[in-house]
Amino acid sequence: MTDILADPLGFPFVDPLDLLERMAIARGWPCTRHGDEELALELEGQWCRYELWFAWHRELAVLQLVCALDLVVPVRRKAQTQLLLALANERLLLGHFDLMGEERRPAFRYALPFRDGTMPGPELVDELIEIATSECDRFYPAFAFVARGLKSPDEALAAAMLETEGEA
Repeated sequence: MTDILADPLGFPFVDPLDLLERMAIARGWPCTRHGDEELALELEGQWCRYELWFAWHRELAVLQLVCALDLVVPVRRKAQTQLLLALANERLLLGHFDLMGEERRPAFRYALPFRDGTMPGPELVDELIEIATSECDRFYPAFAFVARGLKSPDEALAAAMLETEGEA
């Protein structure tokens, strides 16, 4: 498997994080590189600011993405939020939601393997970011309803999944 490729602009990159870092800088997204294997960036979503964390697992040739919502689940709402996570995950085609660490922040996770030696291009990276932020935008209201104790998991999911038609 080769790690040296060129992006469409002709610049070589060693791994997907190099490409992500260049894209973030070019687009003015705040980003921080944490060594050779991690990159963090921030994006404004529909409901909040998302923290995206990418990890490149070279030995497995897997790019991992975590997109955390700017929402902390109180301890007393953790069980209800875990039920909501299960209900939300049933509706996802790709990835899954979980609660991150001691903070209990809902986060979307996805991993993409590149075992045939290819690396992602800008279009695939854009699509990966779009999937993560779209799913977070779609489910944020449900997580907020449950975290604030305003609705049960079933009610929160039903309210968040309402599709509007037309324009006001």
